[in-house]
Amino acid sequence: MSQQTLENVFQEWQSNEALAEQMIPLIGRLYRQHNVVATMYGRSLINQSVIRILKDHRFVRKIEGTELSVVDTYPVVKALCELNLGPAHVDVGKLAVMFKKQGGGDVEAFLRKELHQIVDGYQPGASKGEPKDVVLYGFGRIGRLLARVLIEKAGGGNLLQLRAIVVRGRGDVAKDLEKRASLLRRDSVHGPFDGTIVVDVEARTLTINGNVVKVIYADNPTDIDYTDYGINNAVIVDNTGMWRDEAGLGQHVACPGASKALLTAPGKGDIKNIVYGINHEAITEQDRIVSAASCTTNAIVPVLKALNDEYGVVNGHVETVHAYTNDQNLIDNYHKGDRRGRSAALNMVLTETGAAKAAAKALPELEGKLTGNAIRVPIPNVSMAILNLTLDKTTDVEALNDYLRRMSIDSAYQKQIDFVDSPEVVSSDFVGNRHAGIVDAKATIANGHHAVVYVWYDNEFGYSCQVIRILQQMSNVSFLKLPNQAA
Repeated sequence: MSQQTLENVFQEWQSNEALAEQMIPLIGRLYRQHNVVATMYGRSLINQSVIRILKDHRFVRKIEGTELSVVDTYPVVKALCELNLGPAHVDVGKLAVMFKKQGGGDVEAFLRKELHQIVDGYQPGASKGEPKDVVLYGFGRIGRLLARVLIEKAGGGNLLQLRAIVVRGRGDVAKDLEKRASLLRRDSVHGPFDGTIVVDVEARTLTINGNVVKVIYADNPTDIDYTDYGINNAVIVDNTGMWRDEAGLGQHVACPGASKALLTAPGKGDIKNIVYGINHEAITEQDRIVSAASCTTNAIVPVLKALNDEYGVVNGHVETVHAYTNDQNLIDNYHKGDRRGRSAALNMVLTETGAAKAAAKALPELEGKLTGNAIRVPIPNVSMAILNLTLDKTTDVEALNDYLRRMSIDSAYQKQIDFVDSPEVVSSDFVGNRHAGIVDAKATIANGHHAVVYVWYDNEFGYSCQVIRILQQMSNVSFLKLPNQAA
């Protein structure tokens, strides 16, 4: 390659960087002023860096066969800002590809046609929902990640308002508040919080990126009257796992100011176990208590649903290789559970999982067809589910991977199923992934009626994103996804 060619390549890169830099404030304006979430083939562009935006453009080559350039998308984003848009999720990548394929022309006229439901402001059916108060009951691993996502989304006015967190009473409130803020501010797995946190000891609040969040100290749900804090009709998200049945979780909805409860663990009895993207439409106005099932159930059910729809699942076994969790011992000590008393940091620990049986609650057609087991391994986050299946229809590796790739890109499961086709990825590469599960194409085995599919999942953050989606469903918060081809 000649020196002149090298210089041209570098100049092109710098030019693309400059356009991406110009896109960032435009994307932010769409988000904060119009509640328009700009995406690139399902990947959010909100609060992303220049390099991240360029990488998301490059990702399009896996779908369309050609790399999309910011030269193509910048005019689309700029034109979007000049329209008076109502709230929606708008895939600017798909719009740019569509505009390019039609040969260009008048970009404003093109956008007015493709986005007619939201052009000129808030149109009927563009979005729905009223502001909903949210309380996080418990502030552990999942509670703090839910807080991060809720605060991040507050910039677009997504109608979910984090009003309070509830923790057990401590002797020194000042020290406790500082510790809570510190744990939210710094995370060994997920990195630093993107923003500012101000502690007000007298008011017992944390102001997180401008959102004032009350810290309520209570040992039991029945001790709380949320109306004392100006909280009404709230959804209480229980992250403690202390109560999993209707009687226990019913304590939340009996509190003044609370209307519904969402459990971030598998529910027992008649409580609906919901995997968003699969059976979330089963939530009705009458459901006051709902479960978000488990992280493993959320990871495997969308993939199982897609496979069952296309090939039919005759039977199978789910083996979970799971990161250790807080209920295990750091070093050998007494534990009521079998094997979990042995050091989590030093051992692979064979244990049970209810994910295979729980999958049938979201997918009744799989009732009695799956078995399951689990191995806890010495890493703090990101797990894997291995689906060893007998299928009704025959297939091969190429056909199976191509189908799952398409499901991850342009289907109803776009937010649930991700897809990776790299020989180099390892578990840490999926920290912070917002999908319920990620299919590892290089590990897929398929021969006739037999298939083995490997599914990675961030058992903390990916699961938390699923919980937020259920929270939106319970709160009647929804947005159009445009263009209409977008999933």
